[in-house]
Amino acid sequence: MKANAIRIHETGGPEVMRWEEVDVPAPGAGEVTLKNHASGLNFIDTYQRSGLYPMQLPSGLGLEAGATVEAVGPGVTEFKPGDRVAHCSAPAGAYSTYRNYPAERLIKLPDSVDFETAAAMMLQGMTVEYLIRRTYPVKAGDFVLFHAAAGGVGTIAMQWLASLGAITIGTAGSAEKCALAKSLGATHVINYRQEDWVKRVKEITDGKGCHVVYDGVGKDTFLPSLDCLRPRGMMVTFGNASGPVPDIPPLILSQKGSLFLTRPTLFHYIASRSDFELSATALFDVVTRGVVKIQIGHRYPLKEAAQAHRDLEARKTTGATILLP
Repeated sequence: MKANAIRIHETGGPEVMRWEEVDVPAPGAGEVTLKNHASGLNFIDTYQRSGLYPMQLPSGLGLEAGATVEAVGPGVTEFKPGDRVAHCSAPAGAYSTYRNYPAERLIKLPDSVDFETAAAMMLQGMTVEYLIRRTYPVKAGDFVLFHAAAGGVGTIAMQWLASLGAITIGTAGSAEKCALAKSLGATHVINYRQEDWVKRVKEITDGKGCHVVYDGVGKDTFLPSLDCLRPRGMMVTFGNASGPVPDIPPLILSQKGSLFLTRPTLFHYIASRSDFELSATALFDVVTRGVVKIQIGHRYPLKEAAQAHRDLEARKTTGATILLP
């Protein structure tokens, strides 16, 4: 079978991405052939493209898609042609029209979730699930600082945290993005381009600081975020949108209040089939019940994935971005 895919042969900027015709062989043992209806765009795609997260080259890009099973390989019994499915983990290659993929990393979609919504929510929604339910289990009344509150992860987090009764402080870089975060349930919003956000967090928390900070921005926000925590608070740095965080001596955590620091990744939290199903089921539940409404801010033709990367890295996007074949 012939397919089209975005591939890279070297790391670098968006210009290294190529639209190519590729061969898709019959699925091997434990694999299925997928027809992708929509693929998700995530910051991790830009990290892999740039070389921040090394990959074996040449390689496809993209970890997330809503798809239909076209064919199943030997040993696959849990899926059949025609099944509606989604995935959000390696191997990369979701920026494609067709591809082969391990059946054990697929999940069936409930009827209530369409392909575009699936592509917009799986990686980002399951990231929110593990962050707020398992990395630091948020309780009603907890003060939570969440950076990039109007992004793909942030828009899901604002709604889910509101349902838990958290007091959420969301940061964003424009009045429009702050308004979006507020409309989705943020208790407080801070425009970091116009306000001293550390000072504002201290005012909101009466000088006590937050129970937890969730930071997917990285270099620009990491060190100031430590000053937003109360003693024994938890700093969760889970992304590098502005670049990798600086090295710090562990003594800083003691000096700033015996803080906890973790650098988690989704893929360790869904490594087992049981954890993968747990996370996906929790996400499907809040979306199906309307607790979380997935915000698709932008749609690009798959051929224009390079422009989508440029816009994401320039902070021009809000909510989720998807690529359509």
